[in-house]
Amino acid sequence: MSRQRVRKTCGRASLALAVLALIASSAMLPSQAGVQGGQDGQALFQKRCGGCHALDADHEGPRLRGVIGRAAGTVKTFKYSASLQNARLTWDEAKLDKWLTDTESVVPDNDMAFRVPKQDERAVIILYLKSLSTP
Repeated sequence: MSRQRVRKTCGRASLALAVLALIASSAMLPSQAGVQGGQDGQALFQKRCGGCHALDADHEGPRLRGVIGRAAGTVKTFKYSASLQNARLTWDEAKLDKWLTDTESVVPDNDMAFRVPKQDERAVIILYLKSLSTP
C-alpha cells in the first residue's frame, strides 16, 4: 500500500472517529443539561413544589430541606396523616421518585394528591433536594 493511500485511509478513520465522538457527546447533552443546568433545580422546586412546601418552614406540606435520609412523617412541627406517620420508610431518591409519580402507591391514604408526571422534572427536583441534605 502506498504512503499516500495509508494517509488517506488514516485520515478517513480519524474523521469517522471524530464524527462518532461528536454524535455520542451530543446524545448525552440533553439529559445532562436537564439535570445539571438546563433546568435550575431551585426554580423548578419553587414552580412545582413551592405552592405547598418550603425548605425551612412548614406550610401546607412539611419543610423539605434534609428530606433525603429522613424518616417519613417525622418533622415534629408538622401534622401528618396517620398513614404517613405510620409508614416506617426513609426517603431516598428512589422512594421520592415513586412518591412524586404516585403518592398512593407509596403510602395509601396520605394527604398529598399532587404529582410530577415528567420524569426529567422529578429527577431535577430530587437532585436539588439531595444537594440540600446532609450525607
